Amino acid sequence: MSETENNQGNCFIDTNIWLYAFVKTQDSKKSAIASSIIQEKEIIISTQIISEVCVNLIKKIQFSEEDIQNLITSFYEKYTVVEISKEILLKASELRKQNSLSYWDSVVVASALYPDTNILYSEDMQDGLIVENKLVVTNPFRDLASEKIEKK
Repeated sequence: MSETENNQGNCFIDTNIWLYAFVKTQDSKKSAIASSIIQEKEIIISTQIISEVCVNLIKKIQFSEEDIQNLITSFYEKYTVVEISKEILLKASELRKQNSLSYWDSVVVASALYPDTNILYSEDMQDGLIVENKLVVTNPFRDLASEKIEKK
């Protein structure tokens, strides 16, 4: 992650980044990068991301309902949470036509655009995609992929 990316204001963090930060048994390099990202000051998250994180933590590491409730409370206390609305769903539909995004990815992007976010951290979307000349999709693990290629 470059210094420029660090200083561009708020960021929206996709589900996979949260999971790498929370589930340390996955790739250790990705976990370290993800843990660093979630320390940023102005994080935006949506109710969709909270739901996806919770269901994955229940499945992958058997989070208890008490842990889930504490996590949900923590998300709302620490971060700006965007509620999925009619406006966001309609925007997502427009984005699917313009950018060939999947349904769920378009809802994530629309949610990130709603509060004028600058960066959307995601491993699953096209790295470098610029949406509406203001939101940049950034894969924080892109350098790790090139490291694997160089080692071969």
